[in-house]
Amino acid sequence: MRVIAIDGPAGAGKSTIARALAARLGLEYLDTGAMYRAVTLAAMQGQVDDADEVAALSRGLSLEVGERGVFVDGVDATTAIRTPEVTGAVSRVAANSGVRAEMRARQRAWAELRGGGVIEGRDIGSVVFPEAELKLYLTASPRVRAERRVSEMGSGDVDEIERAIAARDHHDSTRVDSPLTEAAGSTVVDTTGLTVGEVLDQILRLLEHA
Repeated sequence: MRVIAIDGPAGAGKSTIARALAARLGLEYLDTGAMYRAVTLAAMQGQVDDADEVAALSRGLSLEVGERGVFVDGVDATTAIRTPEVTGAVSRVAANSGVRAEMRARQRAWAELRGGGVIEGRDIGSVVFPEAELKLYLTASPRVRAERRVSEMGSGDVDEIERAIAARDHHDSTRVDSPLTEAAGSTVVDTTGLTVGEVLDQILRLLEHA
């Protein structure tokens, strides 16, 4: 399999870069964060809060994440998984070891079926695909990441979003199961002040020497 693993905190540009890189390399792209958001949405809609029950829900969920969008039990949830309510709850669901085990199995099956892909998330290079051809850790300053989120949403308080991002970083990097971290052998790419094209050029140069 040819796997390019892209990890990093919220707002670092992972999805934009991963999607563009996949198109450049002729590979498929998987946003694993969308998978955890989908489980979170399903748990909220079903009013499931107990950790074991959420894990069981994740195992029985029909989940499709791809170019068509995100479908949960056959229903288009592409927009619904991006609401502030889901964003505020996803870290807790993503810290659930039962959910993580199920999502990791699905991510590996996805890659095996396609012969690889550009896969982005929080633990792709460190846990899911430690033998990836190239492991990247994308980051940017918290302020820039907050400004990007405001730009994406079209409104919002930058200071408030920056605080929320800092809290998310802390939660994701200190959880017991598969914390957000720079994987061994990964290359850190700071996207602060760089265009998408400039970041892609850096990654393509890294691939030439991978």
